[in-house]
Amino acid sequence: MHPPHHHRNPLPGHGPDPTIRNQKQRNVTQKLNRYVQSPGSRLSVFTTEEKPLLQPLPAAPFEISTWSYKRKVNKNAHVVWAKNFYSVPFSHIGALVDLRVTETMLEVYRRDERLTSHLLLPVSTVNQYQTNDADLPEGRSWQAWDRARIEEWAARMGPATVTVIGKIFETVFIDEAGIDAALAVLRLSRRFSPARVEAACQLALRGRVRSPRYAHLRPILDTGQDKTGHTPEPEPDDGGYVRGGAYYAGGTR
Repeated sequence: MHPPHHHRNPLPGHGPDPTIRNQKQRNVTQKLNRYVQSPGSRLSVFTTEEKPLLQPLPAAPFEISTWSYKRKVNKNAHVVWAKNFYSVPFSHIGALVDLRVTETMLEVYRRDERLTSHLLLPVSTVNQYQTNDADLPEGRSWQAWDRARIEEWAARMGPATVTVIGKIFETVFIDEAGIDAALAVLRLSRRFSPARVEAACQLALRGRVRSPRYAHLRPILDTGQDKTGHTPEPEPDDGGYVRGGAYYAGGTR
Protein backbone atom coordinates (compact mmCIF):
# COMPACT_ATOMS: atom_id res chain seq x y z
CA MET A 1 0.00 0.00 0.00
CA HIS A 2 1.09 3.49 -0.76
CA PRO A 3 1.57 5.81 2.16
CA PRO A 4 -1.24 8.33 2.59
CA HIS A 5 -0.72 11.60 0.68
CA HIS A 6 -1.01 14.61 2.93
CA HIS A 7 -2.13 17.89 1.38
CA ARG A 8 -0.65 20.97 2.91
CA ASN A 9 -1.73 24.51 2.41
CA PRO A 10 1.07 26.76 1.08
CA LEU A 11 2.72 28.89 3.60
CA PRO A 12 2.11 32.62 3.42
CA GLY A 13 4.38 34.17 0.77
CA HIS A 14 4.72 30.92 -1.20
CA GLY A 15 2.82 29.82 -4.39
CA PRO A 16 1.14 31.91 -7.13
CA ASP A 17 0.03 35.40 -6.30
CA PRO A 18 -3.69 35.60 -7.06
CA THR A 19 -3.34 39.28 -7.96
CA ILE A 20 -0.86 38.56 -10.76
CA ARG A 21 -2.92 35.64 -12.00
CA ASN A 22 -6.05 37.70 -12.21
CA GLN A 23 -4.27 40.48 -14.13
CA LYS A 24 -3.05 38.02 -16.78
CA GLN A 25 -6.56 36.68 -17.21
CA ARG A 26 -7.92 40.19 -17.67
CA ASN A 27 -5.32 40.93 -20.36
CA VAL A 28 -6.25 37.82 -22.33
CA THR A 29 -9.94 38.63 -22.00
CA GLN A 30 -9.40 42.16 -23.32
CA LYS A 31 -7.54 40.84 -26.39
CA LEU A 32 -10.29 38.37 -27.13
CA ASN A 33 -12.88 41.09 -26.76
CA ARG A 34 -11.07 43.25 -29.32
CA TYR A 35 -10.84 40.37 -31.83
CA VAL A 36 -13.65 40.27 -34.35
CA GLN A 37 -13.79 37.13 -36.44
CA SER A 38 -14.08 37.70 -40.20
CA PRO A 39 -17.13 36.18 -41.81
CA GLY A 40 -16.65 33.23 -44.08
CA SER A 41 -13.97 30.53 -44.45
CA ARG A 42 -10.27 30.94 -45.16
CA LEU A 43 -10.94 29.99 -48.79
CA SER A 44 -13.56 32.70 -49.19
CA VAL A 45 -11.20 35.28 -47.63
CA PHE A 46 -8.45 34.24 -50.11
CA THR A 47 -10.84 34.39 -53.06
CA THR A 48 -12.32 37.79 -52.27
CA GLU A 49 -9.41 39.67 -50.70
CA GLU A 50 -6.04 38.09 -51.52
CA LYS A 51 -6.41 36.58 -54.96
CA PRO A 52 -7.07 39.93 -56.75
CA LEU A 53 -3.72 41.20 -55.44
CA LEU A 54 -1.68 38.34 -56.97
CA GLN A 55 0.58 39.12 -59.97
CA PRO A 56 0.59 36.83 -63.03
CA LEU A 57 3.60 34.58 -63.60
CA PRO A 58 6.06 35.58 -66.39
CA ALA A 59 5.04 34.49 -69.87
CA ALA A 60 8.38 32.67 -70.31
CA PRO A 61 9.92 30.45 -67.65
CA PHE A 62 13.11 31.64 -65.96
CA GLU A 63 16.31 30.57 -67.71
CA ILE A 64 19.86 30.62 -66.42
CA SER A 65 21.93 32.80 -68.74
CA THR A 66 25.57 33.67 -69.42
CA TRP A 67 26.65 37.22 -70.23
CA SER A 68 29.58 38.14 -72.47
CA TYR A 69 30.47 41.83 -72.52
CA LYS A 70 32.09 44.19 -75.05
CA ARG A 71 31.99 41.98 -78.15
CA LYS A 72 32.75 43.97 -81.29
CA VAL A 73 30.35 43.90 -84.23
CA ASN A 74 32.44 43.00 -87.28
CA LYS A 75 32.34 44.72 -90.64
CA ASN A 76 30.02 42.02 -91.95
CA ALA A 77 27.46 43.00 -89.28
CA HIS A 78 27.97 39.81 -87.30
CA VAL A 79 29.33 39.10 -83.85
CA VAL A 80 31.27 35.97 -82.93
CA TRP A 81 30.11 33.55 -80.26
CA ALA A 82 31.43 29.99 -79.74
CA LYS A 83 33.09 29.95 -83.21
CA ASN A 84 29.85 30.91 -84.99
CA PHE A 85 28.47 34.22 -86.24
CA TYR A 86 25.24 36.01 -85.35
CA SER A 87 23.90 39.07 -87.16
CA VAL A 88 23.49 42.48 -85.53
CA PRO A 89 21.66 45.46 -87.12
CA PHE A 90 24.16 46.92 -89.60
CA SER A 91 23.89 50.39 -88.08
CA HIS A 92 25.89 49.03 -85.11
CA ILE A 93 28.91 47.87 -87.13
CA GLY A 94 32.05 48.57 -85.13
CA ALA A 95 30.18 49.02 -81.84
CA LEU A 96 30.70 47.02 -78.65
CA VAL A 97 27.71 44.92 -77.64
CA ASP A 98 26.83 42.52 -74.83
CA LEU A 99 25.57 38.99 -75.40
CA ARG A 100 23.07 37.15 -73.22
CA VAL A 101 23.23 33.44 -73.92
CA THR A 102 20.86 30.76 -72.64
CA GLU A 103 20.56 27.10 -73.55
CA THR A 104 18.45 27.97 -76.59
CA MET A 105 18.82 31.68 -77.39
CA LEU A 106 21.43 34.37 -78.01
CA GLU A 107 20.37 37.98 -77.45
CA VAL A 108 22.40 41.05 -78.41
CA TYR A 109 22.23 44.15 -76.22
CA ARG A 110 23.76 47.58 -76.51
CA ARG A 111 23.57 49.24 -73.14
CA ASP A 112 19.97 48.52 -72.03
CA GLU A 113 18.51 48.05 -75.52
CA ARG A 114 18.01 44.62 -77.01
CA LEU A 115 19.08 44.82 -80.65
CA THR A 116 18.28 41.34 -81.93
CA SER A 117 17.98 37.69 -80.93
CA HIS A 118 18.79 34.32 -82.49
CA LEU A 119 18.27 30.64 -81.90
CA LEU A 120 21.56 29.32 -80.56
CA LEU A 121 23.45 27.06 -82.94
CA PRO A 122 24.41 23.58 -81.64
CA VAL A 123 27.72 23.21 -79.82
CA SER A 124 29.02 20.93 -82.57
CA THR A 125 28.49 23.64 -85.23
CA VAL A 126 31.49 25.74 -86.32
CA ASN A 127 31.83 28.66 -88.76
CA GLN A 128 28.08 28.92 -89.38
CA TYR A 129 26.05 32.13 -89.75
CA GLN A 130 22.74 32.96 -88.09
CA THR A 131 21.46 36.00 -89.99
CA ASN A 132 18.22 37.92 -89.58
CA ASP A 133 17.28 39.63 -92.84
CA ALA A 134 16.06 42.65 -90.87
CA ASP A 135 19.59 43.19 -89.53
CA LEU A 136 21.05 43.77 -93.01
CA PRO A 137 20.53 46.65 -95.45
CA GLU A 138 17.77 46.31 -97.99
CA GLY A 139 18.62 45.18 -101.48
CA ARG A 140 20.86 42.47 -102.86
CA SER A 141 23.95 44.60 -103.32
CA TRP A 142 25.07 44.00 -99.76
CA GLN A 143 26.31 40.56 -98.77
CA ALA A 144 28.27 39.38 -95.77
CA TRP A 145 31.86 38.37 -96.53
CA ASP A 146 32.71 34.76 -95.90
CA ARG A 147 35.42 32.40 -97.08
CA ALA A 148 33.47 31.11 -100.08
CA ARG A 149 32.81 34.61 -101.42
CA ILE A 150 36.46 35.63 -100.91
CA GLU A 151 37.70 32.52 -102.73
CA GLU A 152 35.39 33.32 -105.65
CA TRP A 153 36.98 36.78 -105.93
CA ALA A 154 40.47 35.31 -105.75
CA ALA A 155 39.64 32.79 -108.48
CA ARG A 156 38.73 35.63 -110.85
CA MET A 157 42.21 37.09 -110.32
CA GLY A 158 44.29 33.95 -110.85
CA PRO A 159 45.68 30.74 -109.33
CA ALA A 160 48.52 32.43 -107.44
CA THR A 161 46.04 34.70 -105.68
CA VAL A 162 43.92 31.65 -104.82
CA THR A 163 47.00 30.04 -103.26
CA VAL A 164 47.85 33.13 -101.22
CA ILE A 165 44.28 33.38 -99.93
CA GLY A 166 44.24 29.67 -99.13
CA LYS A 167 47.45 29.98 -97.12
CA ILE A 168 45.97 32.85 -95.12
CA PHE A 169 42.98 30.74 -94.09
CA GLU A 170 45.26 27.80 -93.28
CA THR A 171 47.06 29.86 -90.63
CA VAL A 172 43.94 30.81 -88.63
CA PHE A 173 41.87 28.73 -86.24
CA ILE A 174 38.49 29.92 -87.58
CA ASP A 175 37.72 31.43 -90.99
CA GLU A 176 36.49 34.69 -89.49
CA ALA A 177 39.99 35.46 -88.23
CA GLY A 178 41.36 35.37 -91.77
CA ILE A 179 38.71 37.43 -93.56
CA ASP A 180 40.27 40.86 -92.97
CA ALA A 181 43.75 39.70 -94.03
CA ALA A 182 42.37 38.05 -97.17
CA LEU A 183 40.31 41.11 -98.12
CA ALA A 184 43.37 43.34 -97.65
CA VAL A 185 45.16 41.29 -100.32
CA LEU A 186 42.24 41.28 -102.75
CA ARG A 187 41.56 45.00 -102.36
CA LEU A 188 45.04 45.74 -103.67
CA SER A 189 43.40 45.21 -107.07
CA ARG A 190 41.52 48.49 -106.55
CA ARG A 191 44.79 50.44 -106.50
CA PHE A 192 46.73 48.14 -108.80
CA SER A 193 45.30 45.97 -111.56
CA PRO A 194 44.17 42.39 -110.80
CA ALA A 195 46.89 41.18 -113.20
CA ARG A 196 49.60 42.97 -111.21
CA VAL A 197 48.30 41.56 -107.91
CA GLU A 198 48.35 38.08 -109.44
CA ALA A 199 51.94 38.62 -110.59
CA ALA A 200 52.91 39.90 -107.13
CA CYS A 201 51.38 36.78 -105.56
CA GLN A 202 53.40 34.58 -107.94
CA LEU A 203 56.57 36.41 -106.95
CA ALA A 204 55.81 36.27 -103.22
CA LEU A 205 55.12 32.55 -103.35
CA ARG A 206 58.66 31.97 -104.67
CA GLY A 207 60.09 33.66 -101.61
CA ARG A 208 60.73 32.38 -98.12
CA VAL A 209 57.50 33.66 -96.55
CA ARG A 210 55.19 30.75 -95.88
CA SER A 211 51.99 32.81 -96.00
CA PRO A 212 52.36 36.08 -97.95
CA ARG A 213 50.05 38.88 -96.90
CA TYR A 214 49.37 42.53 -97.63
CA ALA A 215 52.60 43.62 -95.90
CA HIS A 216 54.62 41.42 -98.30
CA LEU A 217 52.68 42.14 -101.49
CA ARG A 218 52.36 45.92 -101.18
CA PRO A 219 56.17 46.61 -101.38
CA ILE A 220 56.39 44.35 -104.45
CA LEU A 221 53.71 46.39 -106.17
CA ASP A 222 55.02 49.78 -105.01
CA THR A 223 58.51 49.06 -106.36
CA GLY A 224 57.32 47.41 -109.59
CA GLN A 225 58.99 44.09 -108.84
CA ASP A 226 55.91 42.34 -110.21
CA LYS A 227 56.77 43.81 -113.64
CA THR A 228 60.36 42.62 -113.66
CA GLY A 229 59.63 39.20 -112.26
CA HIS A 230 62.30 39.15 -109.57
CA THR A 231 62.94 40.57 -106.14
CA PRO A 232 66.24 42.19 -105.14
CA GLU A 233 68.67 40.14 -103.10
CA PRO A 234 68.67 41.07 -99.42
CA GLU A 235 71.48 43.44 -98.49
CA PRO A 236 74.22 42.06 -96.22
CA ASP A 237 73.96 42.94 -92.58
CA ASP A 238 76.85 45.22 -91.66
CA GLY A 239 75.68 45.58 -88.10
CA GLY A 240 77.94 42.88 -86.62
CA TYR A 241 81.25 41.13 -87.03
CA VAL A 242 81.13 37.85 -88.99
CA ARG A 243 84.10 35.48 -88.85
CA GLY A 244 85.15 33.93 -92.10
CA GLY A 245 85.64 30.28 -92.91
CA ALA A 246 89.39 30.52 -92.30
CA TYR A 247 88.72 31.16 -88.62
CA TYR A 248 87.01 27.83 -88.16
CA ALA A 249 89.51 26.03 -90.45
CA GLY A 250 92.35 26.82 -88.08
CA GLY A 251 93.58 30.00 -89.76
CA THR A 252 94.85 33.14 -88.09
CA ARG A 253 92.67 34.31 -85.24
